[in-house]
Amino acid sequence: MKQISSEAREMKASGLGWAVLLVLLGLVVKGKAEIYIVTVEGEPIISYKGGENGFEATAVESDEKLDTTSELVTSYASHLEKKHDMLLGMLFEHGSYKKLYSYKHLINGFSVHLSPQQAETLKRAPGVKSVERDWKVRKLTTHTPQFLGLPTGVWPAGGGFDRAGEDIVIGFVDSGIYPHHPSFAAHHDDPYGPVPKYRGKCEIDPDTKRDFCNGKIIGAQYFAEAAKAAGAFNPTIDFASPMDGDGHGSHTAAIAAGNNGIPVRLHGHEFGKASGMAPRARIAVYKAIYRLFGGFVADVVAAIDQAVHDGVDILSLSVGPNSPPTNTKTTFLNPFDATLLAAVKAGVFVAQAAGNGGPFPKTLVSYSPWIASVAAAIDDRRYKNHLNLGNGKALAGLGLSPSTHPNQTYTMVAANDVLLDSSATKFSPSDCQRPEVLNKKLVEGNILLCGYSFNFVVGTASIKKVSETAKALGAVGFVLAVENVSPGTKFDPVPVGIPGILITDVSKTMDLIDYYNVSTPRDWTGRVKSFKAIGSIGDGLMPILHKSAPEVALFSARGPNIRDFSFQDADLLKPDILAPGSLIWAAWSPNGTDEPNFVGEGFALISGTSMAAPHIAGIAALLKQKHPQWSPAAIKSALMTTSTKLDRAGRPLQAQQYSETEAMKLVPATPFDYGSGHVNPRAALDPGLIFHAGYEDYVGFLCTTPGIDIHEIKKYTNSPCNSTIGRPSNLNTPSITISHLVGTQTVTRTVTNVAEEETYVITARMHPSVAIETRPSAMTLRPGASRKFSVTLTARSVTGSYCFGEITMKGSRGHKVTIPVVAMGHWR
Repeated sequence: MKQISSEAREMKASGLGWAVLLVLLGLVVKGKAEIYIVTVEGEPIISYKGGENGFEATAVESDEKLDTTSELVTSYASHLEKKHDMLLGMLFEHGSYKKLYSYKHLINGFSVHLSPQQAETLKRAPGVKSVERDWKVRKLTTHTPQFLGLPTGVWPAGGGFDRAGEDIVIGFVDSGIYPHHPSFAAHHDDPYGPVPKYRGKCEIDPDTKRDFCNGKIIGAQYFAEAAKAAGAFNPTIDFASPMDGDGHGSHTAAIAAGNNGIPVRLHGHEFGKASGMAPRARIAVYKAIYRLFGGFVADVVAAIDQAVHDGVDILSLSVGPNSPPTNTKTTFLNPFDATLLAAVKAGVFVAQAAGNGGPFPKTLVSYSPWIASVAAAIDDRRYKNHLNLGNGKALAGLGLSPSTHPNQTYTMVAANDVLLDSSATKFSPSDCQRPEVLNKKLVEGNILLCGYSFNFVVGTASIKKVSETAKALGAVGFVLAVENVSPGTKFDPVPVGIPGILITDVSKTMDLIDYYNVSTPRDWTGRVKSFKAIGSIGDGLMPILHKSAPEVALFSARGPNIRDFSFQDADLLKPDILAPGSLIWAAWSPNGTDEPNFVGEGFALISGTSMAAPHIAGIAALLKQKHPQWSPAAIKSALMTTSTKLDRAGRPLQAQQYSETEAMKLVPATPFDYGSGHVNPRAALDPGLIFHAGYEDYVGFLCTTPGIDIHEIKKYTNSPCNSTIGRPSNLNTPSITISHLVGTQTVTRTVTNVAEEETYVITARMHPSVAIETRPSAMTLRPGASRKFSVTLTARSVTGSYCFGEITMKGSRGHKVTIPVVAMGHWR
């Protein structure tokens, strides 16, 4: 979900699916072929408990790894695939359809390209449970290791940065990888050994005939059958290999697991050293996302299925659905989330970007309790610059650039005043995108003034191109001034090789225009007689570190969570956790055209919940390294209960929000912005207590959620509804949410001690409109012991809005566990 500064470019290719004429026995089948995801009766490998003639059980207990190399598993897998092929072969003429994938490990089914009429036939066929038309997914688009305290607080516990994440495999379902980047190099002086548990394959680059893997990158595959069937795949720019044609996949992989201490160099300046969260972790690439159209769920599900089969420990997903699926009404049961539930059952921790639809409520695209949904924070770095005018005014702006020569001022010339030919106006010359329409003699040695037009917002103009134009014309620098701003436009600093500044405040632009006009005499035709305006550009290369960090980023998707696509509130808090996601430096693919300002560069500075999710994936790898037996729920619990709700200055977290004038302001943040809080890796390594939940608990959550058809649950989970949890709010999560509190309601939670014997005192606080009480008030737990506690909430007054609170468990050995409480009182 890569929503970055130019996110005005929504996926344009949403309605793909080409009219295909299928000749069936001389009969022309009308109706364009589409891609469908089909589930059929019979258990997938992960939950098959035996019973089919000649095939022994392959099911695993919750959170257990699957041995996919065993004869039992491989023979049952080929049995399922044969059944898929037989079903299609019996129903349809050979050549009238195309099966794209068989899904065998996490769900039992397949994806197929066929006509809507054939899909209707398939729906009515015996043994078919569901036929769902494919829908699109999109990307959710570095100083952060220091900001998070990893080098001093966490990496030493794992043996230093050169061992942080050792032998943990992180799978990335994304846009591929650029394997030749130094962030992914394998060093000869400290070679990577084999990882016997991982069985993924490495594809060969069809152009260079070189293997994509090197020990650091341990697996690389691509999935594009659905994209090809829909006619969306273009091999010249999408690459029929794991090669990253976008940049996004390389960026997310480097955030989670890139090598430590890689210099970030652009335009001759070093912006610092880049490092992944778990620099020694292995990278497994599952490319299913493409630069122009995003991706298809059929390809993404195939990639996830393969990643779990191959033995990844952690999945990082910076993708989410473009829109609600066509059939499934329940958010938690779309094929995407159902596949991830099976991945968690197989012991894989899943971090997913929460979405970039913020700051508006109910904009999340990551819904389910078995997934860690990650919101994006702004960390403490800000890049500021200023333009000094000859009249003594200093105008603030953004510019990751060097300064003009100190103690010297330069003449300023506006692009519109240095046109070679009046016919050039059709090219919008003030954008400064085309050096050939401007007069080099008038620009050389001066500062070029350009205008920030709508072309920059939609991505047809770029700041990188302005700097190239200025350089080609011999300018000493450039100014890009914003004259009118559309609400919500987000300006990110862009590194450039010559002095340059972006003036984003319209009132400052007016100051510049006034000064320029007063200082620039013209003849009666409006032509400039002489350029007298002067100025200089400051140094914007050094970041300013802010104590107000972290803050919730404006674009980060907000709760409350929804249980269905009619936007009914769920009794489950989302997002789960906040992590850095704004202006993150990381590796980029030189082929990547996704960001016009970083075309051809080795690094990019970009924003999105896409960048936040791999921070959590990498930190989860550090936890998995220290606690190899921990389940995905235990890792998620440790991250959530130890997170912080205070910024660097010790004040409550704030969130970026629109004001009435649609300018940006800061407001007090709530759990709907940050979940449990901002990740604190050092504390997460030693949480004291964890809230455990397994596959059966998640099925119980589904069974008690209002409005879900129990047949649909059976269809997706192959599990009956015999839950004892009573209500969805009793799912053992490290948060409590009651969206419809009438009178008094009691929920229970169970904690397990993962440290030494300790006594915990339990306290709670809540907004006065809801009374809160916990029982017992204290408890002592031995190592490994579990204890229940209850929380009673009573609606005192009905305010029509959510109120927030938290439960704190303080341990006698210094552990502190907090969980957020969210409730809305109703009369009935």
